[in-house]
Amino acid sequence: MGATLDMEQYFLFNSRLGIPLPDLKENWEEYDIDTRHGILLHWEKIRGSIPDRIAELEKTINLKQSQLSDESNFIRSCELNSEISELASIINDLWLWYRTQQDISSEKIHR
Repeated sequence: MGATLDMEQYFLFNSRLGIPLPDLKENWEEYDIDTRHGILLHWEKIRGSIPDRIAELEKTINLKQSQLSDESNFIRSCELNSEISELASIINDLWLWYRTQQDISSEKIHR
């Protein structure tokens, strides 16, 4: 459990996405093999939580779409559309991070 806490120093919580993202201060090659391994394991745990985060956001979108269908106030309709658009953008970014499962290692190794 201590190793997991130590790995948090290599990640920074992104409030927009609602998850920690890699925040490496050095080139990948400069970390020892145990640190690299720990970072990758920690990232896999974070990555594994992304589908749940996306599901939460999708529920919020569905709620806002339901509100939008009943909304007669034009300004509020525009606000709801904007909020839905932002949530969809966050979901898109989360999927990009989810698909970059090996970017932490392969991108840094191939520099």
